Amino acid sequence: MRTICSSNMKLSAALILLLHSLGTVAQFVHDITYVIGCFENTTTTVEYEFDGEEILHIDDDRQEVVYTVPAYLMPDPAHIFGDLHIYRNALKAKRACVGVVAYCKVEGIDPEEVKDPPESFIYPEDEVVLGLENSLICFVNHFFPPSINVSWTKNGLPVSEGLSFSQYYPNNDQTFHRFSTLMFTPSKGDVYSCTVEHSALETSKTRIWDVEFPKSHQSLIADVYCGVGLCLGLLGVAVGTFLIVKGLHH
Repeated sequence: MRTICSSNMKLSAALILLLHSLGTVAQFVHDITYVIGCFENTTTTVEYEFDGEEILHIDDDRQEVVYTVPAYLMPDPAHIFGDLHIYRNALKAKRACVGVVAYCKVEGIDPEEVKDPPESFIYPEDEVVLGLENSLICFVNHFFPPSINVSWTKNGLPVSEGLSFSQYYPNNDQTFHRFSTLMFTPSKGDVYSCTVEHSALETSKTRIWDVEFPKSHQSLIADVYCGVGLCLGLLGVAVGTFLIVKGLHH
């Protein structure tokens, strides 16, 4: 069962403050969406979105508001949103979620849960350079319910250090996406894998990434010379064959 309550507030007090902080003229209409996700496993998600992009969410484990709006746009978002009692309201929303789920069960509003299997991709954050620390990102998208397990291996062995996980982010179609990041130092021949487990999958899904390095400038030059030499050689063969055939016809 999906129970996601949302409300759009156009040009509210919070929105006006945000627009002022960005130096935007208030005549343009933007949306701030307050999203509350309620789930039967007692999981609750609370976040604010500005024109579809997250600007903050509640971290239950740390019991605080996490601002995700870029610092160059808003250096001190807590100053803007501090008077809105966001965390206190999130706690109220969480308590309300319990009642909403209970009500749905009592009223029989409990259809079979729709499950969407995840898609996953693995890629490096930066250009891969031998011996230079980098990050591998496993991007898992379009899954529901928001509960997945992501694990990593290096050369077939489990990896437990250097890992970090993002929160679950909602998509417009009410599915979710999440990032898992592995810090690593690339070495030739290393092979990494990211395995995703989800209730909508019959078996786990694994993506594999092996360390590849772009060719050096000298190597590229050598390849160019080799290619040019091969072309000239083939051209010489073609010309010689043409002359021989022509001579046979005289």
